[in-house]
Amino acid sequence: MARYNPKETEPKWRAAWDAARVFEAGPPAPGKPKYYVLEMFPYPSGRLHMGHVRNYALGDVIARYKRARGFNVLHPMGWDAFGLPAENAAMERGVDPKAWTYDNIARMRSELKELGLSIDWTREFATCDLAYYGQQQAWFLELFKAGLVYRKEGIVNWDPVDQTVLANEQVVDGRGWRSGAVVEKRRLNQWFLRITDYANDLVDSLETLSRWPDKVRTMQENWIGRSKGLRLRFDFTNEMPPGFAEGLEVYTTRPDTLYGASFVGVAPTHPLAAWVAAQNADAEAFIEQCRKGGASQVEIDTAEKVGFDTGLTVEHPFIPGQSLPVWIANFILMDYGTGAIFGCPAHDQRDLDFARKYDLPIKAVVLPPGENPADFQVETEAYIGPGLIFNSEDLDGLDIETAKARPLPGLRPRVRARVPRSSACAIGGSPASGAGVVRSRWCIAPPVGWFPYPLRPCLWPCPTTWISASRATPWTGIPPGSMWTVPPAARRPCGRLTPWTPLWTRPGISPALPIPISPRRSTRPPPTTGCRWINMWGH
Repeated sequence: MARYNPKETEPKWRAAWDAARVFEAGPPAPGKPKYYVLEMFPYPSGRLHMGHVRNYALGDVIARYKRARGFNVLHPMGWDAFGLPAENAAMERGVDPKAWTYDNIARMRSELKELGLSIDWTREFATCDLAYYGQQQAWFLELFKAGLVYRKEGIVNWDPVDQTVLANEQVVDGRGWRSGAVVEKRRLNQWFLRITDYANDLVDSLETLSRWPDKVRTMQENWIGRSKGLRLRFDFTNEMPPGFAEGLEVYTTRPDTLYGASFVGVAPTHPLAAWVAAQNADAEAFIEQCRKGGASQVEIDTAEKVGFDTGLTVEHPFIPGQSLPVWIANFILMDYGTGAIFGCPAHDQRDLDFARKYDLPIKAVVLPPGENPADFQVETEAYIGPGLIFNSEDLDGLDIETAKARPLPGLRPRVRARVPRSSACAIGGSPASGAGVVRSRWCIAPPVGWFPYPLRPCLWPCPTTWISASRATPWTGIPPGSMWTVPPAARRPCGRLTPWTPLWTRPGISPALPIPISPRRSTRPPPTTGCRWINMWGH
């Protein structure tokens, strides 16, 4: 038998498969079930590596198996091509991002084909294709019309080198995954998808995914972040900070442990923390240090718990005469609940670590089964298991779930709780109040400025050459109708968060000349005659 020669045999059969259109999904046919196989899209970085081979080989096995079993298999390919790696690599090389990206796609496509994967290459697209991102923007506008997107300020992970927002997964040990720069936490005005409107349905529907691994379902449930709890206000005992005349609003999922509270904490980005920092340079320095901490929940949970004593105190809602100190703490997230918590060290490990560090009181209020209330104490590990409430006056003897519901109807006048009319327990306080779209590669989520004009899908490619206005602009004096090449330093790569830029237009030509301006914090465009305001982001 002749020795197998892959350089001869494999090209031969790849050509035969292509000629026979073996891997193309056919039209629907009676008695032939459909099956869809889709692996994650790769970044067009220019070269394949073994991670690509592993990922697409696994998908290929499934596609071939189903095809052999008589399924009509759709196995397409796509490219995640509006990512920062492509933009930054193009800038580093001083080349056009579009040309660099599509050259890489062609090279990687050739390498993938050499693997002999059963991909239907007639169903290929890239996310930077005009037809694709135009439809994505149209989809966003439909969500906007339906009230499912909204603007608000949120805390993001900011890479000061790449000058962009990073997802938590792109922050490794507190640094940007690509630049290696220390990531900062910044507050930016951005767009969010109103995911929490569907939190109950999403979480409940996970139970129907019986064939999904428990680990994956748990991850999904945590990402959705449905949380049941209580919002209450603590009155200040001393100085009343501006804007807090009604007290400090706190969110908790454990109202049953209120009698064990020993401090109140706020996030470093909480308005109260900002007010304290304005009065105290040490507080300002602490908050600045917190901005450079880890970004993921895992990093926050495992990092050292540190805080700053504001000097403010609030009244304990249940225990007359007892006050609680207010701290700024690095483990509290502004986007969870109200950005403020009460700390019960005996029954929360983060609170316990914090209390041990700063010598705060530790009072147990949940008694484990079989323990003697006179002897039980919490040492190095918080007790988070089942038990009965004790050391809690009228809650004593209740189990945890009963005690959670008890403070609302029984103690509401003293706690000053704010509860939705439709529920005895507030449903909210999710880790993220919506899914942010600041990392989407469309002109829909700038940190400042006005909504894209006009409200329709943006179908313009990313140009490097522009045509000036039909009349000379007062800011530049460039002759009407002249061509102007954007210098590299003034270009705005697709997908980067940038200030809004006015674009001059003339009939039949759009977009036109970009006029550099300073970032504007106004929510309305200035009344500039002859100027349309639109964001270059994504163009």
